[in-house]
Amino acid sequence: MERDSSSDEEDDRQNLIPQNDEVKHLPSPTRSAFQIDDFHSSIRRRFHSHFNKRYLLAIILPLLILILYFSTDIRKLFPSNLKFDRMRESELRALYLLRQQQLGLLSLWNNSQLGTENRSFVPSTALVDDLKSAVLRQISLNKEIQQVLLSSHRYGNLSEFQSDFRDPSFGGSYGFDRCRKVDQKMNERRTIEWKPKSNKYLFAICLSGQMSNHLICLEKHMFFAALLNRVLVVPSSKVDYQYSRVLDIDHINNCLGRKVVVSFEEFSEAKKNHMHVDRTICYFSLPQPCYLDEEHIKKLKSLGISMRKPEPVWVEDIRKPNKRTAQDVQSKFASDDDVIAIGDVFYADVEQYWVMQPGGPLAHKCKTLIEPSRLIMLTAQRFIQTFLGKNFIALHFRRHGFLKFCNAKKPSCFYPIPQAADCITQVVEKANAPVIYLSTDAAESETSLLQSLIVLNGKAIPLVKRPPRESAEKWDALLYRHGLEGDSQVEAMLDKTICAMSSVFIGAPGSTFTEDILRLRKDWVSASICDEYLCQGEEPNFIADNE
Repeated sequence: MERDSSSDEEDDRQNLIPQNDEVKHLPSPTRSAFQIDDFHSSIRRRFHSHFNKRYLLAIILPLLILILYFSTDIRKLFPSNLKFDRMRESELRALYLLRQQQLGLLSLWNNSQLGTENRSFVPSTALVDDLKSAVLRQISLNKEIQQVLLSSHRYGNLSEFQSDFRDPSFGGSYGFDRCRKVDQKMNERRTIEWKPKSNKYLFAICLSGQMSNHLICLEKHMFFAALLNRVLVVPSSKVDYQYSRVLDIDHINNCLGRKVVVSFEEFSEAKKNHMHVDRTICYFSLPQPCYLDEEHIKKLKSLGISMRKPEPVWVEDIRKPNKRTAQDVQSKFASDDDVIAIGDVFYADVEQYWVMQPGGPLAHKCKTLIEPSRLIMLTAQRFIQTFLGKNFIALHFRRHGFLKFCNAKKPSCFYPIPQAADCITQVVEKANAPVIYLSTDAAESETSLLQSLIVLNGKAIPLVKRPPRESAEKWDALLYRHGLEGDSQVEAMLDKTICAMSSVFIGAPGSTFTEDILRLRKDWVSASICDEYLCQGEEPNFIADNE
C-alpha cells in the first residue's frame, strides 16, 4: 500500500514536471510589467527616426528643385509647341521674302522688256551694272530665304550654318562691287605748267555767292594766272573770306614746287605798301563791268589799293556766258603791267572740260591744289572714325531758300520729303551702307520726317549729323585748340571734307556746295559710280505754283 501510494506520488510528480516545463515558456507576470516601459521607449525611438527623415527630406527637396531649375532648360521640356512656333515664324518670314523676290524679278523683267522693244537699244555699262546688281540682290534674297526656312530645324546661332550656302563660283562678295570707285584715268590728264614771273601779279576778285562759289572762282583765277604767267594774289579777308582758316596756301606752292600763290599780306610787303593795280580787266561786261559794285571798290581802296576804272575786254553777259578758249584768254588779258586785276570769273566758261578734269588743268605732284587745310582733314578723319566707319553714304540735303530757287528752274529740283526718302533708300540698297552722314540746313521737322522714312528691309538707316561741341568727345579737339571752333566757314569746309571721304555721295542739284564736294571726290579718286544728285532723273511729284 505504501508502495502504491509512493508510486502514485511519483506519477503525480512526473505529470507535474511537463506542466512546469510548459509554464516556464510563458512570460512571468513580473517580466511583463517591465516590458511595457521597453515598448514605449521603442515607439519613441521610431517616432524620432521618422521625424528626422522628414526634416531632412524637407531640406533636401527644395535644394534639388533649385538645382534642377537652374541647370535645366525648361523650354526643352516642351519642345513640340516651341518648335511649332519657331517653324511658323520662319515660314511667315520666308513668305515675305519670297514676295519681295517676286517683285524684284518682275521689275527686272519689265526693264528687260523695255530694252528689247527698243530696236536701237544698246546696253550701256551703267545698265549692265544695274542688271548685275538686280540679279545679285535676288540671289542674296534667295539665300536668305533658305537660311530662314532652315533656321526652324536648327538650334543655336544662324551663323553656324551660313557657310553652307556659299557658292564658290561667286567668291566672297560675288565678285561684283556695285558702287566701285570711278577710274579717273589720271595719266591721261591734259595740263599746263605754271611758271610765273616773280614780279608779275594777278589780283583775284571773287564776289558771287558764298564760300563754295569763291573757291571755284579762285580755282579759275589760278588757271588764268598760269595762262598769263603771273603770281596769284589771294584776296584780303577784309574784302573776302578768310581763306587761311580753311585752305593751306603753302600746300599749293609745295605741289607746284615754286611760289605761285601769295597772300594779300605778302603782296603788300613786296610792294612796300604802295599797292597799285595798273589795269582792272573785266571778263563780264553785263549786267555791270567785272560784276564789281561801288561798295567793293571802296573796301579795296580802304586797304590802300589804288586802281583804274574797270574795262571789259569783250561783251559777255553773266546770264549767258559764251564758250572761250585758253588762246582767247591769253590774247585778251595779256599785259606788260606789273599788277593786273581780273573781275569775278565764277561763271566763266573757259576750257570747261580741261578745267573740270580730275586734278585740274595745272601740272602738279599732288592729288589736288585747292583742298581743306590739314587741321580740317584730320578732324574729318577723326569724326569718321568715331561715328561713321569706312562704309557710309554722305547726303547734302539743301533746303533753306531752295524751294523758290528750284521752282524757278525747269524742271524743279525741290523734292517732297517722302519722294526724297525713296530716292535715298534706293541708293542705300545699292551701296549696302549702314549709316548716312547728313549735311543739311533743313529744319528739325524735315530731318525727323526724313529719318522716319528711310527704312530698308524693316531696318531704319540712321542719319548722322555733326553734334554740338562736347568736351567728352575728342574728335574736334584740334579745331578747339587752334581757335577754329564755331567758325561757320570752317564748319562748312569740315562738312565738305566728310562728304568727300564717303563711300557714296548724294548731292543737291544746283548747289555749288555739292559741286565743290564732287570736285574733291574726283581729285581724291574717291568718287563712286553710285554718286548722284538727289532723285536724279526724276521730277518732283508735286510742285507749288509760283508767286
